Amino acid sequence: MTPPPSPLSRRGVLAGAASLAGTGVAMSAGAPQTRADSRNQPRNAVVFRDVRPLGAPNPVDLTVVDGRITHDRAPRGAKVIEGGGRIALPALVDAHIHPDKTTWGGSWVSRKPANTIADFVTQDAELFRSQTRPVAERAYGLMAHAVTRGTRAMRAHADIAPAYGLTSVEGVAQARERLKHALDVQIVAFPQHGVVRAPGTAALLKEAARNGIVDVIGGIDPISFDQAMDEQLDLVFGLADGYGVGVDIHLHDRGETGLTVLRGIIARTRALSLQGKVTVSHVFCLPGLSDTELAKTAEDLGNLDISLTTVAPSESLVLPIAKLREHGVRVGLGSDGVRDSWSPFGDADMLHRAHLLGWITDVRLDKELAACYEAVAHGGADVMRLPRADLSSGSPADFVLMRAECLPQVVVDMPARDMVVHGGRVVARDGELV
Repeated sequence: MTPPPSPLSRRGVLAGAASLAGTGVAMSAGAPQTRADSRNQPRNAVVFRDVRPLGAPNPVDLTVVDGRITHDRAPRGAKVIEGGGRIALPALVDAHIHPDKTTWGGSWVSRKPANTIADFVTQDAELFRSQTRPVAERAYGLMAHAVTRGTRAMRAHADIAPAYGLTSVEGVAQARERLKHALDVQIVAFPQHGVVRAPGTAALLKEAARNGIVDVIGGIDPISFDQAMDEQLDLVFGLADGYGVGVDIHLHDRGETGLTVLRGIIARTRALSLQGKVTVSHVFCLPGLSDTELAKTAEDLGNLDISLTTVAPSESLVLPIAKLREHGVRVGLGSDGVRDSWSPFGDADMLHRAHLLGWITDVRLDKELAACYEAVAHGGADVMRLPRADLSSGSPADFVLMRAECLPQVVVDMPARDMVVHGGRVVARDGELV
């Protein structure tokens, strides 16, 4: 988790152009066509009629067969869903969220002053004990809300510590099961209280990895908070190597302290051949680097396929997404905490997060606004190693239908999500789960 951000700045420019506009879109004109031989007819075929993929000027029919976009003609008997000329855009991915901590849907919680991670951790435990609704219920409410706003996948960090045992992880897993038809979820066992700092956490992390309830093992500020960099990183990377799970380390430290940790992560990724399985979240030590220093670090990250996530907390702390991607670094965007003990803000709406990314980086051009959408649609998918839902032939039929003129306007105006489609199935309409 990241402490609440300072007021948003409008300085700076988000560099780079989005690739969304150049995506090939699978579409067919006119009504569904029949096949001469329907003996091998697909199990599930749907035609979304009269939609405008990626804001195309003229509406077309978008055909889905067995949960995938197709250029082929729609088979006989395909279900038809009217799009009414709405724009169709790729569904969104939340690459970093803490649904176990949320008070979403419950009574208002008055927060107390806090200045350090230790302060927030203490308040986490107090809030956990005060809640009458179990983690599973609270997490489900927030995750379901995210679906209605167009999220197709998320990486959910769930606290694991002696204060909770496996309760938070198990609660998020229950919510994941309830939403498996609508949402792809990776669970991170996140040691918010520290790995070494909180005795007993290491054993819980091992248990979570061994029993298969989590997909990723987390860590947090190995130097400044845990004060045991080698011990924490050796344990986390050892579990990842031994149990075949991923790694996702929260790194809030800036300057040389943060860079020291990042170098330790790079070294262990290389030594254990964990390319493609490691993520570093927040990474506040990167935005302040010179172009030369950033390029060198980004090259190492890209070569080892270490991905990064940002929650765009401020102009000075948001990751330089375009520059990192030049070196092949996968960068996702996330919600972080939502109405928890850390902050009363947050809504798990990744379109709103794209809007905030554009706001704090002071973008103006259409291609820059499109790049903000790409960060929430494809950046997180890259981090989670999911196929991009880019509306091309063969891609997952995960998309959102909205009344809007064009993609840049969507980022600015954040229109209502009239229909959310996951795997070719309508999972939400007009802000409600179907």
